Amino acid sequence: MGVLSSPSVSHSPMPRPCNVGSLSFLGFSSLSLKPPTFSNGAKKFHGVGLIRAVAAEQQVEKTKVALLRIGTRGSPLALAQAHETRDKLMASHPELAEDGAIQIVVIKTTGDKILSQPLADIGGKGLFTKEIDDALINGDIDIAVHSMKDVPTYLPEKTILPCNLPREDVRDAFISLSAGSFAELPAGSIIGTASLRRKSQLLNRYPSLKVLENFRGNVQTRLRKLNEGVVQATLLALAGLRRLNMTENVTSILSIDEMLPAVAQGAIGIACRSDDDIMANYLASLNHEETRLAVVCERAFLETLDGSCRTPIAGYASRDEDGNCIFKGLVASPDGTRVLETSRRGPYAIEDMIAMGKDAGQELLSRAGPGFFDS
Repeated sequence: MGVLSSPSVSHSPMPRPCNVGSLSFLGFSSLSLKPPTFSNGAKKFHGVGLIRAVAAEQQVEKTKVALLRIGTRGSPLALAQAHETRDKLMASHPELAEDGAIQIVVIKTTGDKILSQPLADIGGKGLFTKEIDDALINGDIDIAVHSMKDVPTYLPEKTILPCNLPREDVRDAFISLSAGSFAELPAGSIIGTASLRRKSQLLNRYPSLKVLENFRGNVQTRLRKLNEGVVQATLLALAGLRRLNMTENVTSILSIDEMLPAVAQGAIGIACRSDDDIMANYLASLNHEETRLAVVCERAFLETLDGSCRTPIAGYASRDEDGNCIFKGLVASPDGTRVLETSRRGPYAIEDMIAMGKDAGQELLSRAGPGFFDS
C-alpha cells in the first residue's frame, strides 16, 4: 500500500513548496471556498469578478484591433491559465504590453455544456477543445490555451501546438473534511471523482471505498459538493489548486507511487495555426522545452494505447538527477481489479523519449490482452 507523502516532498521536476494553510487533518468544519485571485496590471480580480473583468475587457477591446486574441474556456482555472499566458507574452514582447493588444476570448465547449453525464458516457475526444480549435481554424482567435491533459493525441488540420509553459506539480491532492488519508476513511465512504484513472488506482488499493463517478464541475463546484456532504473525500490536481491560489484546501498530497498522474497533467499547451509564423514566433519565446519533451513522451504512450475517457491510463515522464528521462506508465481495468505498470529510462531527447513512450504502450497492450478495458 502506498504512503501519502508530506506536502513538502515533491516528485515534480520543478517542485515548489505547497502551503496547506489553516487546514488541520481532522475535525475542521468547512473548506475554504474563497474565490481565486488573479492580477491584471495593478488591479486584482477575485472569482466572479475575474470573469466580469474579462467580459469588460472584451467590450472595451471590441473598439480596438487586438494584435493577439487568446481563446480559452471560461472556468476560473482556464482563465487563470489564459492570464498566465497573456502575462508571459506581455513580459516578453513590448508591443503586446500595450492596452488592448491582447484580447481574451471565452469559448464554451461541449464538455462545459454537458455536466449531467460522466465524460465517458458523452463519448468522443476533444470534449474541452473542439470548439476552441474550430475558432482557431476559422480565424476568430490567434492562439488557443489548453490544459494539455484535455488535448487529444491528434491535432486538427491546419493547427500546431509548439509551446508548453513550465509544468506545475503533477501530483493529486486528497481533500476531506473527516480524514487525513484514504486509509483513515471508514469502509463504504464515498469518494467523488469523474476520473477513471483515479477511480481504478484508488479501488485497487482501497477496495472497501466507493466512488461517485459523475462528480463533475469546476474546482469550486466540486469543493462545494464536498462541503455539503455529497461525498466524504475527493481528489483534485494539485496544479489547478496552485494556479487558483487554493492550496489551503489540501488535506494531503498523494505520492507519484500511490497515484500516477494523468498524461500531461499540470502542463499548459498553446496552439496556433500552422501557417501563422507571427504567432509561432511569439509562442516559441514562451516554450519550456523540458516540459514539452515530457509531454511528447507521455502522449506517445497514450497514442499507442489509443486511450479514451473510458480507458484508465496514467503516464509520467521526468528528468532524473543524471539528466535522463524516467517514464512510468500504467493501465488499469475500470473496476481497479487489475493494474499493469511499466517503466523506461533513457536519454532526455525527443526521439528517444517518443520511442520510450511507444515501447511502454506496446508492452502494456500486449500484457493486457483483448477485453482488458471492458471489465
